[in-house]
Amino acid sequence: MITVVGTGTGAPVPQEVLDGAELVVGGRRHLSSVTLPEGAESVVLGPLAPAFDVVERYVGEGRRVVVLASGDPGFFGVVRALAERFGPGALEVRPGVSSVATAFARLGVAWDDAVVVSAHGRAARVAVNVCRAFPKVAVLTGPGGGAGELGAGLVGYERELIVGTALGDPLLERVERVTPEEAAARDWGTAVSVVVCVDARRAGVGAGMRTVAGGFGFPERWALEEDAFAHRDSMITKFEVRALALARLGPRVGESVWDVGSGSGSVAVECARFGAAVSAVEKAADGVERVRANAAAHGVDVRVVHGTAPAALAQLDDPDAVFVGGGGGELADIVAECARRARRAVVVAMAAVDRVPGVRAALTRAGFSCDGVLLQSSRLAPLPGDVTRLAATNPVFLLWGVRTSLSDEGVAQ
Repeated sequence: MITVVGTGTGAPVPQEVLDGAELVVGGRRHLSSVTLPEGAESVVLGPLAPAFDVVERYVGEGRRVVVLASGDPGFFGVVRALAERFGPGALEVRPGVSSVATAFARLGVAWDDAVVVSAHGRAARVAVNVCRAFPKVAVLTGPGGGAGELGAGLVGYERELIVGTALGDPLLERVERVTPEEAAARDWGTAVSVVVCVDARRAGVGAGMRTVAGGFGFPERWALEEDAFAHRDSMITKFEVRALALARLGPRVGESVWDVGSGSGSVAVECARFGAAVSAVEKAADGVERVRANAAAHGVDVRVVHGTAPAALAQLDDPDAVFVGGGGGELADIVAECARRARRAVVVAMAAVDRVPGVRAALTRAGFSCDGVLLQSSRLAPLPGDVTRLAATNPVFLLWGVRTSLSDEGVAQ
């Protein structure tokens, strides 16, 4: 039997749990905080495979093993890896209080509406994108994914960071509120446990009795009608086109999406409703305000860049997916730049058949597989006398390029 004990947030490991153990596995700070049974061997938990090989030998001999872990070891912890190697039936798990629960407890704030993301041993950009997209986020930190990196990625966003250091340690614990700029300017060391990121404008909106935990879910509907957005002279991506564009973009939590030539921002807003961190690029000043107003009306945060592509793209982090809905004569150059930087997909909508070859060539030159359709739809429209006709919408070419990319893990869903 392998006993897995959560510790590190203030609760000591009961000595009776250790009594009789012949092997104790844990991080250096966990092992230094306990008294090992006489004759017991200890293994510092670094890379999992070598430590698990020792555990397997002891378990195979019927000898008792104790694994010490931080907080709740079933929450982004070692329980998953142990269960995969030895089976859930071989584990007796005694959870402690997770650092996330401790952080929110120190704040006196409920966290059933928070998104939790791990930056420990994972790409920091995923945590940054989640913090950009959601109003209440807890980030489990790690080397390269701490308060400083989060702050740097959130400069320019209206966020407050609450940094929990050495949570549970009666002497070293600190909970500090800082701006992203302040977080980015400091060396936080290695004792930070968790960072809570809050957008005060949206946190708590729709609060009340909750049924399902977590700060996000799939939108009830998408490809919303045009009248769900403020737009000028029907200059908006029609919902039929938007539906297929969203299907090919595949926006999701932890990813970054660009909407280039955003216009009304309908695609940007819909991607944000799926939980992506979205940046909209729009050259018209009134369009910029329209995108912001539509984002606010739908309760999402879209970063709006006032400028002309491709030059305006230089100030943005590399995206996972891009939608291009404008561009004029520069369209092929814009698509080429988007394809150069996109990790996963580029989707392009255009009305002019003359621009299709240039866009297709830009995508294939960047190493994307390219496909597309001509969308022609006719909508039901009333006629006098209580009858209905079909009203044709303008045809639109939709091209998309896709390349294989590795996904990052780390979001608690």
